[in-house]
Amino acid sequence: MILSMLQSPDGDTIDCVPISKQPAFDHPFLKDHKIQTRPSFHPEGLFEENKLSEKPDAKTHTPITQLWHANGRCPEDTIPVRRAKEEDVLRASSVKRYGRKKHRAIPKPRSAEPDLINQSGHQHAIAYVEGDKYYGAKATLNVWEPRIQQPNEFSLSQLWILGGSFGQDLNSIEAGWQVSPDLYGDNNTRLFTYWTSDAYQATGCYNLLCSGFIQVNSEIAMGATISPVSAYRNSQFDISILIWKDPKEGHWWMQFGNDYVLGYWPSFLFSYLADSASMIEWGGEVVNSEPDGQHTSTQMGSGHFPEEGFGKASYFRNIQVVDSSNNLKAPKGIGTFTEQSNCYDVQTGSNGDWGHYFYYGGPGKNPNCQ
Repeated sequence: MILSMLQSPDGDTIDCVPISKQPAFDHPFLKDHKIQTRPSFHPEGLFEENKLSEKPDAKTHTPITQLWHANGRCPEDTIPVRRAKEEDVLRASSVKRYGRKKHRAIPKPRSAEPDLINQSGHQHAIAYVEGDKYYGAKATLNVWEPRIQQPNEFSLSQLWILGGSFGQDLNSIEAGWQVSPDLYGDNNTRLFTYWTSDAYQATGCYNLLCSGFIQVNSEIAMGATISPVSAYRNSQFDISILIWKDPKEGHWWMQFGNDYVLGYWPSFLFSYLADSASMIEWGGEVVNSEPDGQHTSTQMGSGHFPEEGFGKASYFRNIQVVDSSNNLKAPKGIGTFTEQSNCYDVQTGSNGDWGHYFYYGGPGKNPNCQ
């Protein structure tokens, strides 16, 4: 049931679907689910930027929106759903595989054995914390449009909320921006979410491509193009993403920017995450399919190494975790991980304005990365 539809300048069709008729409700556990229209609690102690959001910031003077807004909005009590095109589904090996991850690899910082790494062909440059119980995470990350060498590769920047071991029962909630020609049929930078409760085997999907995530927001479409994006030595545009566990109902909520509470993953989708997360990761991931037997030139972040700094390299700033009292706190004991720092790297720092931050990314193939 579609109330109205909008054409986006990038060729997407956005359908405005009544909230109660969204794909989430195909899930057997959700047959009688009463939609929560808003979280019972927000985390306390959000970065001061939230309180000062009226103050224009030279670095991010233009609010980031989505391209389809150029042609209208969805009415209240509906949610915008990006329509899958026939060719999107045909690129997946089957309808059943569409929107699921092809052997997604989670960066596993503790086990950097080379044979384990190149097997999956995924490369990461991340910061992470572990060793505590986490109830959420937040970050502000700038948005780029990295070049992808092969259509079956992707480049993304995201945060991971992880529960359980890295075995068959890993629980993960993920959100960020991605360029994925395979999933979307173009090279645009798009907002995305992902979840799985069994290490990407049978459960979970991107965006709203399977039942699970319940969206309550009428303004932001999962999988839709983000605009504008940052340019090298030019204007920088960033987005903030907050994911947290509502202490009352136990569901995991997602907020985009300071204004858009997007929706939630019901806690019963998960095993470990029904309680809390055991690890948080922030950073970039690419697929390296080693075209022609050489390292891919698919870019991560801006395609430039972290040492180039602001305006040139990609960053995550004001990274925080949510503790058991529902407070946003600076992460303690941040580690970093990258498989091949000559291809993609990560460098952390902290200061008054940006709190804990890091620059990350790289060009992939170069004289030191073959």
